Amino acid sequence: MASRAEPASRAEAVDTGGRRDWRDVARDAADLALLGILLTLAAVPLLTAAAAAGTASAAVHDWTRTGSWPSARTTVRRFGRAVLPGVPASLFAFAVAALLAADLAALATGRVPGGPAALLVTALIAAGLAGYAGLVVVEVGGNGGGRWRASARSAARACLDSPTRWAALTGVVALAGLLTVLVTPVAVPILAGYTVAALHAVTVRRPVPAAVLGRRELR
Repeated sequence: MASRAEPASRAEAVDTGGRRDWRDVARDAADLALLGILLTLAAVPLLTAAAAAGTASAAVHDWTRTGSWPSARTTVRRFGRAVLPGVPASLFAFAVAALLAADLAALATGRVPGGPAALLVTALIAAGLAGYAGLVVVEVGGNGGGRWRASARSAARACLDSPTRWAALTGVVALAGLLTVLVTPVAVPILAGYTVAALHAVTVRRPVPAAVLGRRELR
């Protein structure tokens, strides 16, 4: 991934003093595509999925705030530190996703009572949890790719403090899911990098930052 001194993040408002060159846009697009491919490869063992997502989020966090990507050494070190702590998060996420998928399938096929109303409610719950999970990933990125429990608590408070931002995150994840179904499987890893960047872009101006919430707890 290319590193550069000038602010290149377009996830937050940065006054560049002029229009961006098309080469900068192409470089950013290539960087995010590479990020998504690396994220997918690192998550292939499944138990490393949380570590991969957290490390990718930490890289995007650095990029959106400094304009440059972390070094390969820093990224590998973050991933190595995050693997074991991320195993419970990976297992929990897969378990919840599997249960929701099974519930939705049962409702859609009529194997359990409830009809369209229950199916709609379950789908909304699943979408809301996906949006919350997206914010957790962003919070983990701000914590250097780790601290899943603290990030989960901070994300929960942030969702309650800003329901509109939660809804926007849910929309990002829902759109990413729809595109995953529509695009060719080869493009799915690339989509992963853009999704992480979109989640950061939505949360970059969150009304109640996690740091502020943490200070409130100390009072």
